[in-house]
Amino acid sequence: MAIDLTKVKTYSLIKRKSKISMQNFASLGRKNLSFKKFYDGLPDVLAARDFKDVVSSIISARKRKKAVIFMLGAHVIKCGLSPIIIDLIKRKIITCVALNGAGIIHDFELAFCGSTSEDVACGLENGSFGMSKETAEFLNKAIKDGSLSGLGAGEAVARRILKEKLKFKHNSILFNALCAEIPVTVHIAIGSDIIHQHPSADGASIGEASLVDFRKLTKEVARLDNGGVVVNLGSAVILPEVFLKALNLVRNLGHLVENFTAVAFDMLHQYRVRENVVVRPSIALQAKGYYIIGHHELMIPLLYQSILEKI
Repeated sequence: MAIDLTKVKTYSLIKRKSKISMQNFASLGRKNLSFKKFYDGLPDVLAARDFKDVVSSIISARKRKKAVIFMLGAHVIKCGLSPIIIDLIKRKIITCVALNGAGIIHDFELAFCGSTSEDVACGLENGSFGMSKETAEFLNKAIKDGSLSGLGAGEAVARRILKEKLKFKHNSILFNALCAEIPVTVHIAIGSDIIHQHPSADGASIGEASLVDFRKLTKEVARLDNGGVVVNLGSAVILPEVFLKALNLVRNLGHLVENFTAVAFDMLHQYRVRENVVVRPSIALQAKGYYIIGHHELMIPLLYQSILEKI
């Protein structure tokens, strides 16, 4: 016997609460439209709404002098986005930069000769991948000498770029962070970077310098409380793991660190990024978490210009 549908309950569409209305629609563009009009005309839904929330959070943090930490995977530098990060440093929007070990490699090479990023597959054929003399000697020496002076890897490399007066130092995130007197930290997994293949690599110095930087970043994470922003750009594992431990450490030491904004920009969803940066802090610490997908070479300029329009 078929089910009896004569008693199905319905309601009026007019009275129903709907999630989308005409007020949420995108605005139509036109030739020579200003960026502000374009930005304001984005649809007020899903990722576009999240994106605008992220921009507002960064602007608010700047006005309230809260921490704005940018954690960068090396791909950000390889995509030609260093000028954007540097300008955000100069404008006192970014208050701390954290890099993985590969980040200092591309940053140095840009400062040294204005180019970076080799053909890995080609180099593997004859074992020449990552064997550039200047890159290893400069960075390994900077880290070893800096470690002897108690410096973290980020400050050690930045100071050597300054000392050696590298021709294209204006391209360097490390150098510009040093000039702006903001912390720049480097978090290294030994064996993961090309400079570790060279005899000049000193494991004790690398480990010590990276530990110094972990503690330096931890101090900056404590400043996220009540309005700060942390943004992970393209680091799939290292920086999300480092951030989670730094966050836990400051909580263990009695710092509140709640009610901040945690953002991930990436080209695809990554498990560690989602859990350690976006989900776990939002569940445990009343943080607002956002995960925005898109290619760095598109999304970071969009974020940058959106911030400029609002400051």
